[in-house]
Amino acid sequence: MNKQKIAEIFKEAGIENEIKCPQAFAIAQKHKISKKAVGDYCNSHNIKIRACQLGCFR
Repeated sequence: MNKQKIAEIFKEAGIENEIKCPQAFAIAQKHKISKKAVGDYCNSHNIKIRACQLGCFR
């Protein structure tokens, strides 16, 4: 999945500056993309991932 598709998904969900961990997991599952791809996108676009109970996202 390319970064532009993730950007579209985030835009549709209204995600701009931060996302909660369960929401990131749900997006990854719904769109059949890896959690790592979501995390990498967030890191490269300065989107903070909050409430990460497992430490999957940094």
